[in-house]
Amino acid sequence: MPATIALVDDDRNILTSVSMTLEQEGFHVRTYTDGESALQGLLAKPADLAVLDIKMPRMDGMELLQRLRQRTAMPVVFLTSKDEEVDELMGLRLGADDYITKPFSQRLLLERIRALLRRNEASRSEGAGSPPGGVLARGDMVLDETKHTCTWKGHPVQLTVTEFLLVKALVVRPGMVKNRDQLIDAAYGENIYVDDRTIDSHVKRVRKKFRQVDPDFAQFETLYGIGYRYKEQ
Repeated sequence: MPATIALVDDDRNILTSVSMTLEQEGFHVRTYTDGESALQGLLAKPADLAVLDIKMPRMDGMELLQRLRQRTAMPVVFLTSKDEEVDELMGLRLGADDYITKPFSQRLLLERIRALLRRNEASRSEGAGSPPGGVLARGDMVLDETKHTCTWKGHPVQLTVTEFLLVKALVVRPGMVKNRDQLIDAAYGENIYVDDRTIDSHVKRVRKKFRQVDPDFAQFETLYGIGYRYKEQ
């Protein structure tokens, strides 16, 4: 089935032109002109990926992303202006999977969308170090890559695509230290630049999610100045 892409932007020219490009490439497209209508539409009927503008009426992209992340791990790409570098970083720390700056090439946006969909699909497939069937179990941690699910002591932990890839990179080899560059490559790929603070924010958010189901969770260890590792049980 063709992937469904949600476009959320108050610029109708962008919605029209990008929709035409994506539809020509075989995608299904749903469009929204403000954050409030997008939230209602995407919670009622999730898309395979959402492209969100940051500055919108009724609800901006940052708030929309926060609200979506409470309910879904759907991949999200932010659209941001060149002078909004802080917004770019904040978006990634809140749980966006990628961003692209305006004005942008539609072909570049298309490539980013395809790359993120491939990452999402890859995170569901069998990974290195996991047994047949795509289920990776390390102590009380279970990652099912075919279903994109994570459980800790039997309790589900909802992770975004980026968070899932980050957790998998650490869990696949317990005790092995991963530096921030390695984690960036695992979570974003080699062609996306993010700074070290973004990885730190991801780890902080992931820890919070696990502690919501287990207040004593302490498996992700920080080695200051080096990186992170998953503590062997």
